[in-house]
Formats: sequence, structure tokens, C-alpha cells
Amino acid sequence: MVFENKPKFVTFDMNGTLIKFAINDATRDVLGDRLPAEASDEYLRLCKAYRIDECTGEYKPFHQIVADSMARASRKVGIEFRVEDAHEVYDRIPTWGPYPGVTEALNRLAEAVPLVIITNSDTAVAERLAANLEAPFEVIITAEQMGMYKPRLGAFEYMFDKLGVTPDEIVHVSASPMYDHRSAAILGIGKKVYVDRGFEHDEHWLGYERITDIADLPALFGLPRSVS
Repeated sequence: MVFENKPKFVTFDMNGTLIKFAINDATRDVLGDRLPAEASDEYLRLCKAYRIDECTGEYKPFHQIVADSMARASRKVGIEFRVEDAHEVYDRIPTWGPYPGVTEALNRLAEAVPLVIITNSDTAVAERLAANLEAPFEVIITAEQMGMYKPRLGAFEYMFDKLGVTPDEIVHVSASPMYDHRSAAILGIGKKVYVDRGFEHDEHWLGYERITDIADLPALFGLPRSVS
């Protein structure tokens, strides 16, 4: 499929879609032997579940989201929580880089349509991560600016207002049906791309185009496939 009408913007989730969001690896590394092997998978599963739960509540900075989710997971599996561990995990986030092929695909796409980031990061971290992508973005919209996190519907409504667009005037790209595509579908964003990174289930009924290689993204806009 090729999107027939050129959108005003292509909007991107960043962490986990463009940036390799290595929070599980960082958490294992920081906790070390204090995270028993037999509890590791369950602990990390709970951390992810509690992060999204924290994101649906009243706004707090993302470093607090990380800390509170780790604290809740620690209580659940019965290990010690140390706030300095959460700080160390959070402090590693700005050092993370893109998945292979992302920079090339973004620069190819930017030749045809303006690119926008909408991310659950704090503003300072989002700017550093966006710089790591080495691609031109017209606008970077952060949870700190919005005063809320995806998957809150208000986050996408904020984006519409910020960009001065209606849902049919953008294409939204994300690796997360849970954080992005469910909300995008509810609000009428018909043109969506799911970059299947393998960490969430395909929810094809949401009506997106599914790709497994970011190099295929430009082709959806009628551009030559980028070289990954």
C-alpha cells in the first residue's frame, strides 16, 4: 500500500519505535545480583505494566514514573527497592541510540514530508534522544509539555492543536498499539503504521499498515526504499 494523499506531517512515537528503549537491560545491569534470576522476567514484566499504569494517572515527571513503577514491582516480587537505582536507570535513557536503519529511513522520508515526535519523555531527555537520531524534526512534543502521557487521549488532542491538523491530515507511526495505536484509532487517525519490534502483539483490527523493517517506511509514501 502507498498513502495516496500527502499528509501534512508524519508523527512518530520515539522510545521503542525509533530509539532502542533498553530499559530492561539497564534495569538488570543496575540491580545486578539483587535481582534474582528466578524473579527477573516477572519483575521486568511488572515494571512495564506499572509504567503504563502510572502514565494513565495524574502527570508526574518521567523519572518519577520510572521510580514508582520499580518500587511497585519490587514490592510485588519481594525485593529491596532503592531510589538511587531508579535514578541510575533513568539517567541512562539519554545515551540510547536508534535501531538500525532508523536514521536513513527518517532522512529519506523527511525529503517528502515534515517529521514530528510525540513522546512520553521529559523535554530535556527528548531533545537529547532526538539528536541521537540525526534526522530533521519540525516539532518535538513531550509529555512534560502536554502535562500528560500517552495513551491518554488528551495527549493526541494536544498534538492536533499544536500542529493545527485534523486526524486525517497526519500519518502516525509507532511500535506500540498499547501506548499509541489504540488511542490514535479512537480519535480517528486513519493512516497508521505499526513498526512491529516484537515486544507487543499485532492488533491488526486497529487498521494500520504493519512493517517489520523501518527501511520499508519511505515506500509507503511512494519513495524509494531506504537502505538499512
